[in-house]
This record gives sequence, C-alpha cells and structure tokens, in this order.
Amino acid sequence: MNELALFNDLFDGFGDDGFLMPSFNYKKAFVSPRVDIKEEKDAYCMDMDLPGKTEKDINIEFNNNVLTISSENKSEKEEKKEEKAEAKEAPKYLIKERSYSKFSRSFTLPDDVEADNITAKVENGVLHINLPRKAIAAPRKIAITAA
Repeated sequence: MNELALFNDLFDGFGDDGFLMPSFNYKKAFVSPRVDIKEEKDAYCMDMDLPGKTEKDINIEFNNNVLTISSENKSEKEEKKEEKAEAKEAPKYLIKERSYSKFSRSFTLPDDVEADNITAKVENGVLHINLPRKAIAAPRKIAITAA
C-alpha cells in the first residue's frame, strides 16, 4: 500500500451530494475498525476500537506470521406470536438502521513475534493485543585458532 492510498477514502464521495465537500460514508467507517500499533522494547501492542463487541464476538487467528482479526454481527429479529393472519407477514419497518455487519483485518507481523505468547483482551470496547518479541541473540565473538 502506498502512502497516497490513505487519501482514497477522503475523495471517494467528493461532490456526490452536489456540494463541494466530501461526503461521509457510514458503511465504510464501520466496516473496517481503526487500529493503533505501537512498537515497544519487548513487544508490539495493538489497540482496535470495537464498540459493543465482547470476546465472544471477536475471532483472532495467527497463521504464517499473519494475524487476522474478524467479527460478524447479525441483527436478530424479534417475533411476537399473534393469532391473527398478520403475524405471518414480515415486520414493516419505518426505519431500520441496525443490520448485519462483518469485518476482517489481516496484519503481516515481523518474524520476531513470539506466536505462542500472544494475548488479547477486550476492555470498554477496545481490543488490546500484546505481541511479545523474541529475544534477539547478542552478537558473540568467535575465537580464531591457528592451524
């Protein structure tokens, strides 16, 4: 990904509504949650905003140095049992803003991540992932012997 690709979302909706200001696409904003990744001395730390999600809603997989975080949310229909024939009809919504959502983000991690010690927790709508780093072997001096 090049640096200019970061600006694509800004200009995608430019002028769609007749104004000269970029429009805000709500679907794009919530399909791919934003993430912060920081490098520390002994670990990499990731924080991803996932409001309303619990540990049961999130799937994290690590395979071949690729960390994949995904979630799927299906709105459940509440059906009331009525004896009338109208009960068999689908509900008539006046406004329906909550629906099915799904996302998946993958990150290629450096070779120095200890895959067996990766930990994750969800706290106040933020997913925290700790990716410990392997200890780097210190350079050592090799003795040379005369033949």
